[in-house]
Amino acid sequence: MADSTELVTVAELINNARLEVLQGEDYLDRPIVTSNICRPSLEFAGYFTHYPAERIQLLGITENAFIKEVPHEKLAEYCERLCCDETPCFVITSDLPIISELKEAAAKAHIPILGTHLTSSRAIGNMSAYLGSRLTPRESVHGVLVDINGTGVMLTGDSGVGKSETALELIRRGHRLVADDRVEVYARDERELVGSAPTILKHMMEIRGIGIIDVMTLFGTGAVLDEDEVDLIIHLETWSADKQFDRLGHRGDTRTIQDVVVPQISLPVKTGRNLAIIIESAAMNFRAQQMGFDATDAFNQNLQALIKANSNGEG
Repeated sequence: MADSTELVTVAELINNARLEVLQGEDYLDRPIVTSNICRPSLEFAGYFTHYPAERIQLLGITENAFIKEVPHEKLAEYCERLCCDETPCFVITSDLPIISELKEAAAKAHIPILGTHLTSSRAIGNMSAYLGSRLTPRESVHGVLVDINGTGVMLTGDSGVGKSETALELIRRGHRLVADDRVEVYARDERELVGSAPTILKHMMEIRGIGIIDVMTLFGTGAVLDEDEVDLIIHLETWSADKQFDRLGHRGDTRTIQDVVVPQISLPVKTGRNLAIIIESAAMNFRAQQMGFDATDAFNQNLQALIKANSNGEG
């Protein structure tokens, strides 16, 4: 499904990044369209050729010290040029005061000024983490995401193959539901894929023959998780005698989502198989592999040692 992004306002940023309003309480509905933060420095020297006006503008100790060297007339001009229509807000860190020129220019342009006692690096970290999770393009994937002992496992497969029923059994075994039917995924970075449920489906599951159930109501708050990394994809396929399935774990299949490569295992679905136990074991085996132990490699080494021992005995 096509990528989508959410709209974030300055008011939401304040509530999630430990900020307070210093000026402009009536203009907190201004949109923020990027998680990148600008620390204007060259702009206070008069260079605006590449000024990223759409970013949050942050002023810390370094910027404040440089500003003191700028003449009042020039400083007033530069502050007015900083206040563009697309500028969402200004953030003043380290409990620094607002310079009068910026206060006047921002009030005239209806741009709020926010403040924090945090240092610039801490404030940038908080804002970037929140905005990154909200503004990064998302992709909707058909599947179920469950957390199995700290490993995020996404179950995929055709409709009716048993994804939700298997996830329900995993929840009964003490694991946690993140999303059922649709998983909204985004790339935290080039190596980490994160999934969550669409707001309307949060904590909900659809079980054929029963309908919609609320997992948190039935199993408690410990049975759900708002979001989780997608560490492993397990693709459920209807068993067929004509298809060859990997028996020893050599194939190393992967699936690429949002440019992130995720390991994938294909499991045949057949009457009589306890998929929940198999998937639980697959997640535990995957975690062991991540910690450096691979049962397949151990088996191969034992087999080679046995072959060598038999060869030496024959000789």
